[in-house]
Amino acid sequence: MKSAAISEVFARLAKNNPDPTTELEYHSEFELLISVILSAQATDISVNKATGNLFQIANTPSAILALGLDELREYIRNIGLFNTKANNILKTCAILLEKHDGEVPRTRTELEALPGVGRKTANVILNTAFGEPVIAVDTHIFRVANRTGIAPGKNVDEVESKLMKRVPDQFRKDAHHWLILHGRYVCVARKPKCESCMINDLCKSAFKFI
Repeated sequence: MKSAAISEVFARLAKNNPDPTTELEYHSEFELLISVILSAQATDISVNKATGNLFQIANTPSAILALGLDELREYIRNIGLFNTKANNILKTCAILLEKHDGEVPRTRTELEALPGVGRKTANVILNTAFGEPVIAVDTHIFRVANRTGIAPGKNVDEVESKLMKRVPDQFRKDAHHWLILHGRYVCVARKPKCESCMINDLCKSAFKFI
């Protein structure tokens, strides 16, 4: 997709949704961090259901550590890989208290040093919590970037690199949210809703999946 078309794509997405944000429910940077760790291979709906109860009881590193492994597991049992995630969350909470005064760090290196936090999770935190113009490539964004031709790539790193180069500066901060929402509700995996897509005249794959 040419640069003029890419600019038009994001201009339309911006006009339709001027203030996009995550569908994860949180009230602090720490709550967002825990929610994003839990969201790997899980839906936002299932994460919100678990954290809605968990955060009423424990929403700080020290409070979650005080729960202990067994009780934490009970709160997140409905989420995939809950055993591994519970262990990672407790280790992360301990590191936050030991090295960061209980606060969520603001650098990629420090974030990726936390158990359960990879590049994608770090990008979500940097973007959503701290407003950094980075793009976290999940399965939805990977699909949309390839289908539309905005940033085709064989893996998430390649797609992220191309998006960072091709998305116009004024749209980069919110690009993550626009693309993930478009992939979640319009450009869905099996039967994309091309007929109602606001960018179907610009997409290289429009109507090819019908």
